[in-house]
Amino acid sequence: MWGRVRKFGGRVIGSLRTEERPARRERPHNLFEAAAAYVSACAEDDQDRIEEAAGWVSPEALSFGVNELACRAVIALARERDESPRTVARSLLGLPAV
Repeated sequence: MWGRVRKFGGRVIGSLRTEERPARRERPHNLFEAAAAYVSACAEDDQDRIEEAAGWVSPEALSFGVNELACRAVIALARERDESPRTVARSLLGLPAV
C-alpha cells in the first residue's frame, strides 16, 4: 500500500508502506438510532433486528428513546389529523375517546 506521496521541487517523493491501516471503528449508535431501529423492527415483527437494536444502548436509554419517538409520532399525527395528541394516542391504542 502506498504511503503519502508529495511533490518536492518537481520530484515525487514518498514511501512504500507494508503495514495495513487499522480497521476503522464503527461509531457507536446513539439512543435515537437505537429507538428508531427498535420500533421499526417491532412494527415489522423482526426479532433479529429487535435484539440487535436493543443491544446498541442500555435498556434505560432505549426506553427513553422509544418514549421520545412515541411523543414525536403522536404530535406529528395530531397535527396531521388536526386532533389533540390525547385523542390520537387513545385512537392508536384502540381506546374509546374521552
